Amino acid sequence: MKLLSLLFIIAVFSLTMVAPAAAAKTKPVKKAIVMAGFGTSYPSALVAITNIRDRVRKAFPETRVEMAFTSNIIRKIWHKRQDDKQFLTDNPNIPNDILYVKGPLATIANLQDEGYNVIIVQPTHIYAGEEFADLSAYVAGLNSIKTIKAKFMPFKKLVIGRPLLGKAGIEHDYHEDLVPAAKALAADVALANKNGATLVYMGHGNEYYSTGAYIEFQQTLRQMYPKTNILVGTVEGYPSLDNVVEGLLHTKTKKVILKPFMIVAGDHANNDMAGDEDDSWKKVFESKGIKVITVKKGLGENSKIADIYIGHIKDVAKESDINL
Repeated sequence: MKLLSLLFIIAVFSLTMVAPAAAAKTKPVKKAIVMAGFGTSYPSALVAITNIRDRVRKAFPETRVEMAFTSNIIRKIWHKRQDDKQFLTDNPNIPNDILYVKGPLATIANLQDEGYNVIIVQPTHIYAGEEFADLSAYVAGLNSIKTIKAKFMPFKKLVIGRPLLGKAGIEHDYHEDLVPAAKALAADVALANKNGATLVYMGHGNEYYSTGAYIEFQQTLRQMYPKTNILVGTVEGYPSLDNVVEGLLHTKTKKVILKPFMIVAGDHANNDMAGDEDDSWKKVFESKGIKVITVKKGLGENSKIADIYIGHIKDVAKESDINL
């Protein structure tokens, strides 16, 4: 009987020693979110980016949130400014995560180096165009890494959310993603109605990818707000500025509320849209006898738009069994 008791005590002691050892070999789960967008070089436009970042941080207080700019040109501008004493003096409130911003690959690599092994990459792109395709390729490339020993895999999970207007696929009907985005712009419609004006959005578009998402979104806006004349055009692709002008003349528009359909009101908003050159949208409209009221605010300044990205983060987290 004493022998059995002794064996039982030894067995229990052995189990208590094995459990901590096994636990020690299991890497702790460290989670992060990377908000990846084109970026901007305009300090005045940063409010759109920081608004999204701050709302995401508030929504997920226990998860690290980092910014990444997908534009090589924009990042280089900010890197040069790090040593520009005059710029830093003139712009003392630039956040460090903007001044020292990195691309998505470097941001993900730095997080992985710090032990973050569950990462959600959430694009702040408007639609599933060229930049989203490139960002998706980065994530797919990193996920293709297969180490000899599973424990040395760089990530437990690395996933990507969907853009503002969704993406093609069976998981989420992109037509349904158009609806909350349209609802988030109700204040713009109210402003146009108050001024008796047509609401015109200038999107970026793309020369290589279909810009059909803009046309479908225009239709969604028109169906949701049938009493307001709404046109969506693009800097690159279709509908073009010429198409928008044709629509304005056809409806005999006399006044326009002109806004960027972009996350930030940066270079395109200040120059292509509201610039003083003859080929800016504002000047072209005015040359047709149309009064123009420009509103240089990016979509990211609209917290309802920011909250859509938060919803997309929650969706991809749930689908990937990630507890944020």
